[in-house]
Amino acid sequence: MSHSILDVQHISKTVNTAAGPLCILQDICFSVDRGDSVAIVGASGSGKSTLLGILAGLDQASSGDVLLDGNSLAQLDEEGRAALRAKLVGFVFQSFQLLPGLSALENVMLPLELHGRSDAQQKAEQFLQRVGLEQRLAHYPQQLSGGEQQRVAIARAFASEPSILFADEPTGNLDSANGAKIIELLFELNQEQGTTLILVTHEQRLAQRCQQRIELEAGALLNNSDTQAQEPQPC
Repeated sequence: MSHSILDVQHISKTVNTAAGPLCILQDICFSVDRGDSVAIVGASGSGKSTLLGILAGLDQASSGDVLLDGNSLAQLDEEGRAALRAKLVGFVFQSFQLLPGLSALENVMLPLELHGRSDAQQKAEQFLQRVGLEQRLAHYPQQLSGGEQQRVAIARAFASEPSILFADEPTGNLDSANGAKIIELLFELNQEQGTTLILVTHEQRLAQRCQQRIELEAGALLNNSDTQAQEPQPC
């Protein structure tokens, strides 16, 4: 069995604009071993969130392929990609993405129930306790602070025990103290569950904790030993 849970093979993304084709990503290649942590970094507009969406099967590349646990995303239709995400993937979004009409407990239970888990409530309570929110089970998102909402989102993502977790700026809406707590929590759960972490972040202290750093500049992959991106290629 391959050690890699993610193989990124010559990914490019081009969109059509009024001014002509625009290259968002150019020939991106890398692999990630199971259980590793990876930071995707770069300036705003460098293509980080687009790349994350393609890696997770939420968006499609113009060319190239992503192998997610050996499954070719390019060969799957949207239904197939959704089924693979349900089986393997967890998400943590910068904007939390909690359902306002559900309590913290219900927000964490919902994806477990959708997966047919008979132990959904027990598992949800376990992970909310794990993130320090056992006193907040019945609280609704609007009754929680930003840091508490992000902890609910992390509990929801890890409760389904994904093989790989994608997080888009997980500390972006948090103050420094709460951001530090979220970073510790992500890496504790990464270690305990062996979950692979793929994080888009502007935050140096988060990027420095990761075992691998993927740096983008103008849609191209920076070689870690280089100071300049690959020369942009024409589309």
